[in-house]
Amino acid sequence: MGKRFSVDNDEVPEQVIEKPVKLISITPDSEKLVAYCARVSSNQQDNPSISKLLRYCIKHKHWSIFETAYLTVEINTSRAMSAQILRHRSFTFQEFSQRYAEVPDFITYKARRQDKKNRQNSIDDMSIEDRHWFDLAQDRVQSISASLYLDALDRGIAKEQARFLLPMSSKTKIYMTGNIRSWIHYLELRTGIETQKEHRDIALEIKSIFKQELPIISGALEW
Repeated sequence: MGKRFSVDNDEVPEQVIEKPVKLISITPDSEKLVAYCARVSSNQQDNPSISKLLRYCIKHKHWSIFETAYLTVEINTSRAMSAQILRHRSFTFQEFSQRYAEVPDFITYKARRQDKKNRQNSIDDMSIEDRHWFDLAQDRVQSISASLYLDALDRGIAKEQARFLLPMSSKTKIYMTGNIRSWIHYLELRTGIETQKEHRDIALEIKSIFKQELPIISGALEW
């Protein structure tokens, strides 16, 4: 594994974390392709003017044309967050296999207080003392889990069984592929405050890529 924590250590070591999201691929000239397909019934399919057309389609919710182009991103996160992301069934996923490869590491998350009025929300106002306790608690769990996991592998226990010793903070990697229509829906939903912060941070990173690669569509969506 990438690191070993000491259960007796009162200091949580700084982690080197991969870039959480990066672009893998996008359909070449995506916006031009969408516009070209949208003009299937027109004799001006090669018209280079596409901005007004795409804005019209978004305004009037002609979403099907946005299914003609695709975007793939790499997401580095934890198993806890991947479980939320994988619920979006209109996408295609490939995820790091804990059956095939040794789990590389863990991610430590910041403590937040439970919102008593909204069970799906948390509030970032914990005391420094409680935050430090939560950091150390995660460190201890991760250290003990890592030690037992490696012991299991040394004993010849299969990776697919040894992984039962690992916490939800285990790192994972996902390749997430979807058409532009699916990405629009996902980003509108998962960048909202109703989404868990750690998931929302991922969605915001993807939205930044989306805006850079698809500026006309993003402008029409007022992003």
